[in-house]
Amino acid sequence: MATQLPPSEFSARLDAIRGRLADTDADAAVWFGATSIEYLTGFHHIQTERPVVLAVTDARVEITVPRLEVERVQDNPRIDEVRHYFDYPGGDPIKTAASMLSELGVDSVVADSDGAPGTMGYEGPALSEFVEVEKQAWVTRMRWEKTDAEVDLIRESAKWANLGHRYLTDYTEVGAHPATVSQRASMEASRAMLDTLGDRYSVRVRGSGPVHAGYISGRETALPHGHTPNERLSEGDVLITGASANVDGYHSELERTMFVGEPTSEDVHYFELMLEAQTIAIDALGPGVELAYVDEQVNDYFEEQGVLDLAQHHVGHNIGLGGHEPPYIDTGWDEHCASEHTEMTETDATMAPGHVYTIEPGLYTERAGYRHSDTVAVTESGTEMLTFFPRDLESNIIR
Repeated sequence: MATQLPPSEFSARLDAIRGRLADTDADAAVWFGATSIEYLTGFHHIQTERPVVLAVTDARVEITVPRLEVERVQDNPRIDEVRHYFDYPGGDPIKTAASMLSELGVDSVVADSDGAPGTMGYEGPALSEFVEVEKQAWVTRMRWEKTDAEVDLIRESAKWANLGHRYLTDYTEVGAHPATVSQRASMEASRAMLDTLGDRYSVRVRGSGPVHAGYISGRETALPHGHTPNERLSEGDVLITGASANVDGYHSELERTMFVGEPTSEDVHYFELMLEAQTIAIDALGPGVELAYVDEQVNDYFEEQGVLDLAQHHVGHNIGLGGHEPPYIDTGWDEHCASEHTEMTETDATMAPGHVYTIEPGLYTERAGYRHSDTVAVTESGTEMLTFFPRDLESNIIR
């Protein structure tokens, strides 16, 4: 039962970064993105208008944070020194970071951006006003291939997502409100998870439980990113569910199309088409397979069945620390990799061991949507299904 990344993961990541840095003329590598900083150091924070700046040299790891983050980061064993400014806009975050770089003897950096992003209204100077800056996306690319330890966390997430989804189906009935069913299912699954894992659960809860399960219903399901409607469930409603769990920052994705009472013949028709499309996609996955090929296989099937116009998105995406991560299972992915605007190569257009994908082709009519999503890991020899709630029609009818 894996609940937390071992320290060796972070050592390996920092070693890899230093190897890449040694191949450049830069003195340091710099990150402003919260997820990248977490990936390299294990320090997780909420990105706000207060920038956090991480610098990695061949010998040091230092960070600039707002005053309110000092106590949270100062004991991090991977960070050699913590610098801070008071707040924004009263403090000078980029000047403080520039001072940190100057004291490290840094004149040039490779950075994920030329200054902090404009989150929550932040406006500030470019880092290039102080040091020479070239762009890099090293961590984004490193996150594509998960290690065995990372896949273990996503597998654990899938287990608790499945429990949340089970509670969701148990508490769903005619007259129930989707919001309160979601709250109840999420709470019960979170309580079971915390009771089971105890102090092995990595601190990640901020305002909500470690498990979330919920759904959209009715006409909102016709929108791939629909919202939970303020209406109680009725006989004949179509539901698109979603469940996940946070395990040391890593996530899985489990979605099902479900029916409150007997589905109509139209519902059954589109459900079966969607299910077959998902099966085609899952069967097509594997190491060395072109990502565009999998999306093309689904589109070809939808075209054969005369429903291609009802598809509104690609087959899926990578998942891990982020809910959506590249690479994407999309017909345009190979062209994207070949573009002169990316650092990707031809090999980046194919799946590789350690990739973890959501597989979620969908069909959307004017009345309702039909989409399952499962999380699947690509292995050396094939694939492993990480989510495991039943996919068949009968198992997804709530009577």
